[in-house]
Amino acid sequence: MSDYTNGNSDSGDNRRSSGPRDRGSMPGGPRRKYFRRKVCKVCIGKANVDYKDSDSLRRFTTERGKILPRRITGTCAKHQRLVAREIKRARSLALLPFVNK
Repeated sequence: MSDYTNGNSDSGDNRRSSGPRDRGSMPGGPRRKYFRRKVCKVCIGKANVDYKDSDSLRRFTTERGKILPRRITGTCAKHQRLVAREIKRARSLALLPFVNK
């Protein structure tokens, strides 16, 4: 007969070791990151959103021409939809490029 027992240890200790993920054991304790809440620039009136004003719309696009998401620009959902619509209008009138090579 073999003494093989399905790989389970007989010690009864099934707890995981506290590795580097355990922040409480690190010197200085748990680290918290505090983020400054982004405000919608359209709501407070610092950004003008109009398809004719391509310079202000470039703030909401990348160098490659993609529309930046809300989490990057900080715009609210209502104004993000407005910005996307105005960028698409400016692209169709060739005021903004679809892609930059």
